[in-house]
Amino acid sequence: MKELKELLRQTEFSRDDLTRLISLEAQDDREALYRAAYAVKARTVGRVAYFRGLIEFSNICTKDCLYCGIRKSHRGVRRFESTKDEILRLAKWVWENRYGSVVLQSGERTDPKFVGFIEDVLRGMKELSCGELGITLCLGEQTEETYRRWFDAGAHRYLLRIEESNPALYARFHPQDGNHVWEVRDRCLTALKKIGYQAGTGVMIGLPGQTAENLADDILYYRRKGIDMIGMGPYIVASGTPMGDAVEASGGNTAEEKRRRFVLGLNMIAATRLALPTVNIAATTALQGLDPRGRELGLRAGANVLMPIVTEPRHRPDYQLYDDKPCVEDTSEECLACVTGRVRWAGDEPGFGSWGDSRHWYERRGRSPEPGREAGEGIAGTLRKPRRVIEIRCAAAPREELQTVGK
Repeated sequence: MKELKELLRQTEFSRDDLTRLISLEAQDDREALYRAAYAVKARTVGRVAYFRGLIEFSNICTKDCLYCGIRKSHRGVRRFESTKDEILRLAKWVWENRYGSVVLQSGERTDPKFVGFIEDVLRGMKELSCGELGITLCLGEQTEETYRRWFDAGAHRYLLRIEESNPALYARFHPQDGNHVWEVRDRCLTALKKIGYQAGTGVMIGLPGQTAENLADDILYYRRKGIDMIGMGPYIVASGTPMGDAVEASGGNTAEEKRRRFVLGLNMIAATRLALPTVNIAATTALQGLDPRGRELGLRAGANVLMPIVTEPRHRPDYQLYDDKPCVEDTSEECLACVTGRVRWAGDEPGFGSWGDSRHWYERRGRSPEPGREAGEGIAGTLRKPRRVIEIRCAAAPREELQTVGK
């Protein structure tokens, strides 16, 4: 077997290589993995964390995933739907506070009213920000026509988590009712890339029965699919769901088991960064749900995107995909101060005012990066002088001087 030091210097990784990295348990070995992944991050996409203000605007969902806290059949959920004015007010706050990008997330719906509503909201966000806000959608499976309408209205990134790249495992965690078909989800990712979106996906980590080999296959799926951005996190129980209740009943939600899932989450971020150096990787809120420093440690393991919650405060308690979700009681202003401090604690700088688009997307399409929009415009580990995060301004924008990223 290769020495770990030799393995971490590789640029190509086999299934066995990835399985070994994901399975690392000894603290010294894991720290070596995280240092290697962070060095790759610094060299390829920079020591900058890009913010995506997360607006969770509805928990109405037509899906019934066995693990999800807002699944259709969950009778303990109080349903809500934000208005267009509420969403635009939140988006304006994101823009004025220089997050650079916003994420619109909700339960999955495909009805014409919903499709038209999103199209209208997208045009409104582009208008209020003079086209400056980058927009990511996380709205589930749709038709290619719907994806194209939303793209034409201003969205340019789309996160659709495959949840599990193995169709057989996917079937174990979803009802077999014709509304939860792995192949449909996979085809949606193909359609998103075809249209021109920066395509994102991800998986839950530490699911019952999931192996390190399965997780290695997930990374290989990202590579094979040509994914531009990754949003994945450790599995956290959602009480009142079939899977959550079964995990609790079997004794699978102990502190030790939660720690195992958390470590797997960090190992997956690091292994993905090594295997896919130029993709964007989120340090998800679920990491913080299992460890108070979870998101910072995710950044140190190779992640470069954070998604601070800016959801309407009165709706936050009702948008809980899993138990004990952090930041639910914080205001948007508190979240901004908090995540800025977390980023700097991790050794990075916030990429204020920049879209931080996936460098992999530019490479995949053979396009030159656009100023102020490409991840990696912050300070990189191999640079002698810091680059600047270039902001794109219009007459209506709040006036602030450009700031150099890095010291």
